[in-house]
Amino acid sequence: MGLISPLASLLGLEVEGLASKAKAAALVWGLIALSCAIAIGFLIAAGFMALADIVGPIIAALILAGTFLVLALAVYLGSLIGRSHRQRELAERRRAKETSTFLTTAALTALPLLTKSPMLLRIGLPAAAIAAIALLRDNDKEDEA
Repeated sequence: MGLISPLASLLGLEVEGLASKAKAAALVWGLIALSCAIAIGFLIAAGFMALADIVGPIIAALILAGTFLVLALAVYLGSLIGRSHRQRELAERRRAKETSTFLTTAALTALPLLTKSPMLLRIGLPAAAIAAIALLRDNDKEDEA
């Protein structure tokens, strides 16, 4: 907090005002979330009562329990799929960066050998520059996608 106050005053903000606004917003959103949770509870209770009138209370409880277990399983499987997708993207991104680093290192290592030949210097340097630009463009397009 010692660093935030001078920084905030430098930007023209009042830390006390921001803190009180944040507390008020947290209180309001907390009450909204609590009200929504209570409303969902009553909706579930009403659904149970309506289902109990149709099939009986024990069967209605079993149906609702099974429904919520299936819903929990679906959420869990969705999170596993999302996590594996994120890990795969991270591995692909890491592999592309490692390849780029390897190619850069190889090019820098070979550069002193290539500069000894005047013919290769005339032809190879522009070709290497074009290849490097093409590789960088491909890596930028992959990062954006």
